[in-house]
Amino acid sequence: MIRTLTGRLVLSHVLPFLIIIILAGLALDYVLETRFLLANLTDELTAETVLVAQLATDHPEIWDDSAAAQAFVNQVSLPVAARAMLVDVDGLLLASTAAADAARVGQPLGNMPDLADLLSQDVTVQTDFGRDLQTNVVDVFVPVWGADRQVVGVVRLTQQLTNVYDQFLMLRYLIAAVLTVGLLVGGSVAWFLGNSLGQHLRQVTQAAHRLSNRQRLEPLPEQGPEEIKQLSRAVNTLVAQLETLEQNRRQLLSNLVHELSNPLSALRSATNALLGGAGEDEKLRRELLIGMQGEEERLNRLLADLAGLYDQLLGSLELQMQPLPLTPFLFRTVRVWQEAAQYKGLAWQVDIPDALPTIAADEDRLAQVVGNLLSNAIKYTPPDGRVSVSADHQRDEAWIRVSDTGVGIAQEDMAHIFTPFYRGAANARFADGMGLGLSIAHDLAAAHGGRLTVTSSPGAGSRFTIWLPERIVNYEG
Repeated sequence: MIRTLTGRLVLSHVLPFLIIIILAGLALDYVLETRFLLANLTDELTAETVLVAQLATDHPEIWDDSAAAQAFVNQVSLPVAARAMLVDVDGLLLASTAAADAARVGQPLGNMPDLADLLSQDVTVQTDFGRDLQTNVVDVFVPVWGADRQVVGVVRLTQQLTNVYDQFLMLRYLIAAVLTVGLLVGGSVAWFLGNSLGQHLRQVTQAAHRLSNRQRLEPLPEQGPEEIKQLSRAVNTLVAQLETLEQNRRQLLSNLVHELSNPLSALRSATNALLGGAGEDEKLRRELLIGMQGEEERLNRLLADLAGLYDQLLGSLELQMQPLPLTPFLFRTVRVWQEAAQYKGLAWQVDIPDALPTIAADEDRLAQVVGNLLSNAIKYTPPDGRVSVSADHQRDEAWIRVSDTGVGIAQEDMAHIFTPFYRGAANARFADGMGLGLSIAHDLAAAHGGRLTVTSSPGAGSRFTIWLPERIVNYEG
């Protein structure tokens, strides 16, 4: 059993080639033997026999005198290895060009066709094939007519096929030589192709082993057949994704440490202040408690983002779809954030119609999407700015929109804002946080069968819109 790919490719190239050439050689040999060489030999021998019969017509004495008959056949010019005989009307041998037939003169010849049939035809061709080349012969019989239009005898020319088969043997040698050269060429080409393909596959296999051992991997060259290029391209894509995941993991740890250290430090300072007697001052105590509450909310949002990230990584954003009236849902959801916006000194605007449809949605998950958008809007809008929430439905979609007059998003950051851990270096909107909120909101909107879009420009605020498809609008449970 051939175990290597190179060996199998060599065999797949050589074996069909071997079978085809052998079959083609046998077919060619048969066709040349039966359709050309033997046919040409028979035609040539027939023409010579007819010529000898015509000559014999001019010498009627040879049919009555064996010596004259022998002298006649000795003078006839015949093809190489052909044997001429004169046979009388009784089937007795009169003369032969073969010395071995001298003892048979005057005796009946064997291996003769029926004499009556022979004399009734102009030309008779008989081919005998024996078990060895020496007995393979072609006989041509031509009757000779006398002056009274009576048959006076028969001219027989015989040629053994030994010399003909010698030519076939040379042909077979030529076929064998072509076969050998073809096998060598085919095997060499197959070995080259198989070795090249095997080398590319070995590179991919080694890359997979290095990946499994967590070794650094350089991009594979995309060379070879198209399938190998696609395989190398897939490995390179996998490597890039793994590198991105590793960078994200490190970024996650870095962001997590940063995000946890700030609220914990603030909570520690407030706790120490309260333990140190700050609680005696009612105003100071209230300010400290409010600050601690804000830091706790920040920690809760951080935990929610981490939980959403876990679902993203596992692909387990499963929803509990239930009929959800949009209007009361939105009023409940945005009311929680109104106090935070007003506490920061932001103008708060809500434009939610009373006649929004009932949709099929996961209330908690959809509230998380809206909450993430409102949290970002409040966070990145400076005091005296404005945050607004609006909703409506059109054609086959319902939409929920969160707008602000904050710092906006730079154009170079727009293509990456839904990427986990992305924090734009050129824009203050991504200066802090873990870079998970928008990514989670985007995936949750998609899990509802909808989408999340954004329009923004630096210094002019941002507008995020959640779109829900009409197929879940007006759902009646």
